Amino acid sequence: MGGMRLSAKSDYALRAMAELGAHTAEHAQNADPDHAMKAEDIAASQEIPLRFLLGILNELRRARLVTSQRGIQGGYALARPASEITLADVIRAIDGPLVSVHDESVSTLRYPGPAAGLRDVWMAVRSSLRSVLEVVSIADLASGDLPPTVRRQVEDYQDAEAARGRTVAGGDR
Repeated sequence: MGGMRLSAKSDYALRAMAELGAHTAEHAQNADPDHAMKAEDIAASQEIPLRFLLGILNELRRARLVTSQRGIQGGYALARPASEITLADVIRAIDGPLVSVHDESVSTLRYPGPAAGLRDVWMAVRSSLRSVLEVVSIADLASGDLPPTVRRQVEDYQDAEAARGRTVAGGDR
């Protein structure tokens, strides 16, 4: 496990959900009930290959995170309010558990002897990921207004990187 690896599919799914969240918020302000968004528009605005996006939207629909409508006014919409869908929900729908080791659940792992503590380490890693991914909603992401606890973690990260002599550009991880 060389750090948490987020699949391209999950990355694209989060970007599509952010786009849908922003679109929904925009239409709510205009009291416009019809807020479905065409897959082509999501693909264009987030620079996601359309065929890949359609597969992802299908998985999100099966996970009941988005709904789809056919027809001229058709497209995709969030299945529930953006504030009630977390980043963890989206990642789990696409990639399964947030942390697994050799495709095993962390809670079922057993290590012999001096390595026994690894199970607790993986539990702490999972808890740490949850403290961000289960706290940030699609609404937070779409508005760019992250919860204070998460903003503090970003600042801590930036301070630590600066102390190590690295510059942290806006898009760096």
